[in-house]
Amino acid sequence: MTNIWIPGAAGPLDDLLQRIQRRVDRFAEANGIEHPTVEVELIDGALLMLESMSPEPGYGFLTLVPHPDEEGEPPYELVVPVGAIRQLAIRVPEPAHGRFGFAGFQA
Repeated sequence: MTNIWIPGAAGPLDDLLQRIQRRVDRFAEANGIEHPTVEVELIDGALLMLESMSPEPGYGFLTLVPHPDEEGEPPYELVVPVGAIRQLAIRVPEPAHGRFGFAGFQA
């Protein structure tokens, strides 16, 4: 079993998310944009366009706040183990999806 996740085994999530935010900020500055698009792919293949991320509740879990898929869809949050994230992509927003920028790290 190579994918066993043990609660509390992850490092400091505040530091991880601050580092991700710095990466997003550098990307935005280098590309002359205010809010880049940040997408996260989970290990189950789900792809989410994020509004923000939070290190809460901790203990190896963090909170993802995706943009609603459709206008009028109620907001929601996902609390996931950090090990459930396969990758993060930082992109220049597509003109048709301009409202989907990343608001950033939430303490």
